[in-house]
Amino acid sequence: MATKIYGVDADGPVTPLMVRDAITECFRQAHCSDTGVDFNDDEANLTYCRSIVQKAFADAGGDFNNPNKDSIVGCLGNLAEFSRNFRDPSIVEKHFEEIMKLVNRIE
Repeated sequence: MATKIYGVDADGPVTPLMVRDAITECFRQAHCSDTGVDFNDDEANLTYCRSIVQKAFADAGGDFNNPNKDSIVGCLGNLAEFSRNFRDPSIVEKHFEEIMKLVNRIE
């Protein structure tokens, strides 16, 4: 059985775009549930979370639409720092480590 990390098969080939999408999904699941974002409007929720991830990429000097391993790691650092304002640091670290499993598999 394949191990899925935020929708990505962690046992198969992994691309930077797949990791970017996993980051967005992780952030949607972990962060947006605590912010009062209306989950009845899934598209607005996804758009909101995507905009935060896009800003984290930009702040790391990366390109959301054309990520590379370095920009992904920078983005993750920015999101972890941001998330510590809302979540227990141990939970933030757990999510960070899950995404890093994917980052380490980028081909």
